[in-house]
Amino acid sequence: MINIINLQKTFGAQKVLNGINLIIGEKEIVTIMGKSGCGKSVLLKHIIGLMKPDEGSVLIDSDDVTRISGRDLDKVREQFGVLFQGGALFDSLTVFQNIAFPLKEKTRLSKEEIEERVEKALADVGLSGVGEKYPIEISGGMRKRVALARALITEPKIVFFDEPTTGLDPIIVGSIHRLIIDAHRKYGFTGLMISHEIPGIFEVANRIAMMHEGVIIEVGTPEEIVHSQNPVVMQFIKGSYEGPVKL
Repeated sequence: MINIINLQKTFGAQKVLNGINLIIGEKEIVTIMGKSGCGKSVLLKHIIGLMKPDEGSVLIDSDDVTRISGRDLDKVREQFGVLFQGGALFDSLTVFQNIAFPLKEKTRLSKEEIEERVEKALADVGLSGVGEKYPIEISGGMRKRVALARALITEPKIVFFDEPTTGLDPIIVGSIHRLIIDAHRKYGFTGLMISHEIPGIFEVANRIAMMHEGVIIEVGTPEEIVHSQNPVVMQFIKGSYEGPVKL
């Protein structure tokens, strides 16, 4: 579904992506982990087509998003759902209007059909009855759930999660992870997640990719990553100050 080939990107003198290679299979959830500032979000922006690399390719099925633009890129993006780190809800719209927004922009569904799908989406994330509230009137955890409902409302083939649980307490983190797992079972999307949440992400992802110094240094199942002998991976998993990665 997603094939990242030798992706490279430099900003000034800083090499952020130094030959990223990663294949994400259809209906698989892959989590990319690594220390803050290692280039995870930059990688995600390249996959979505918000940035162009210096070298390399990103294939979504057979379409190389690094070499297309305009309507061709928009057509590929119609397959995407995105859960941004901060939720990225529209403050001037109600919860209902936020979730309905992609349906109004991308489909020709009737008002009644949109209303039915939004109400169902709200129920799926445990927010029935809050559709008329504004984002400022609900908690951070609820805003993340609204953002998740919006990301899934068009039933996308691919969903990107950019640190979906940052800044939330452990109980809410667990609930968001459970919602992602349940949504994946229901919709069967291909997922790419950027996350620091260890060990929570091990319950969500089929495979974990460790990013370090602009490359993917190890890929494996959660069990394989937990038992990795790579000192960088071991340090990250343990959250240790001592190790090859200088904080």
